[in-house]
Amino acid sequence: MTLMMNRVILIGRLTADPELRYTNSGTAVASFTLAVDRARKNQQGERGTDFVNIVVWQKQAETCAQYLHKGRMAGVDGRLQIRSYENSEGRKVRVAEVVAEHVRFLDKGERVNSPSGQSDGGEKRTSSAVTPMPTRYNDDPFADDIPSNLDDDPFADSYSA
Repeated sequence: MTLMMNRVILIGRLTADPELRYTNSGTAVASFTLAVDRARKNQQGERGTDFVNIVVWQKQAETCAQYLHKGRMAGVDGRLQIRSYENSEGRKVRVAEVVAEHVRFLDKGERVNSPSGQSDGGEKRTSSAVTPMPTRYNDDPFADDIPSNLDDDPFADSYSA
């Protein structure tokens, strides 16, 4: 028997607010892009960044759309999916994305001022008030144990160029 594995774990920041849609059957699906810094520095001493497309389904999609916003740090555990489609020019396009099974909110978000989250100009307005972690994590005894050094790499000295 051959054992195969398809598991992706990422930690990064959202590049934009999640986009929430619903399928024809009413299933929620959210998509967003996570900016993930590379572990190694390039020859100029800078770290590259990968921009990874994330897809989240069902109730978790609605929760992500409600609580995650541009700039928030999130952890994603899921599987890599490669799909293809034909574009309007008739060319086959391949897309790589991570289908999230679990999404963790790794920093405290800001509370939206208005019920709709929209200002008169259509942009999201936020205040400096902090929104508590989503209640769906109340059963997790470690939900508030967010390390303060998530940007620190304990192995940086062992592989830096």
